[in-house]
Amino acid sequence: MIKLGDWNELRIKRFTEHGAQLDGGSVGKILMPARYVQRHMRIGQTVTVFVYLDQSDRLVATTETPLARVGDFAFLEVAWINEYGAFLNWGLMKDLFVPFREQKMRMEQGRSYLVYIYIDEETHRIVASAKVERYLQEPARKDYYRGRSVEVLLWHKTPLGFKVIVDNAYAGLIYDNQIYTELRSGERHTGQVITLREDGRLDIALGRIGKGRFRDFAEQLRDELAEAPDGKLPFNDHSSAEDIAARFGVSKKTFKQAVGTLYRNREITIEEDGIVLTSKKSEEKGPK
Repeated sequence: MIKLGDWNELRIKRFTEHGAQLDGGSVGKILMPARYVQRHMRIGQTVTVFVYLDQSDRLVATTETPLARVGDFAFLEVAWINEYGAFLNWGLMKDLFVPFREQKMRMEQGRSYLVYIYIDEETHRIVASAKVERYLQEPARKDYYRGRSVEVLLWHKTPLGFKVIVDNAYAGLIYDNQIYTELRSGERHTGQVITLREDGRLDIALGRIGKGRFRDFAEQLRDELAEAPDGKLPFNDHSSAEDIAARFGVSKKTFKQAVGTLYRNREITIEEDGIVLTSKKSEEKGPK
């Protein structure tokens, strides 16, 4: 069974001047163009290829890695537009088509949009839709518990925070009070579930939540102090939340908790103009 718009393991049947003919089973031979044939390839060998449709709607195989597959949400740039719709660059020779009917607003060349990639039931072609809400699912409550690690794709900014796609399937939101660094649409991050709301949407925090985030940042802060000149950073309890967020990407609460942890462990000293790694300070004094 060939997975259209996805990776397949196919066997080489023969070589021609046009490339390698791969065994597509019930769909027949699939051409892998000569540009993708490598010297070490042999008849009978199984190769991993991405299968899609060429300009003539024939199955074609490539070793190129696309930016997304069928079933994915992805943030892609418009390469060109014609009277039928927009064409997105998704990393392959043939661009990805978005019909006008699948656009929320008329797409513009050079801009990037969040889309969902699927196979059109009427034409059997791989297409994309910017009307992504219809493809979002509702997560199972037993699976999406507080603290679960998830992958998030940043969608767009709202008055409440940043809308995201969680685990390539679910709607989520990172609230403003959970954002400590600049975020951009299309970025991918690791986060943790705060809660699954009654409406089926997930509240997400970037990084870890609870006491784990303080331990993680304490280790990060120790490493940054070790790399800093004289083991010192110009931050302490008097530093503003904005300065801390801009430098470390965490809240002032997380920063203070980490500083407290390192201080109790006697790994740092706190001075009026910053914090200093104890081991560095000892090195400066040298042997008695």
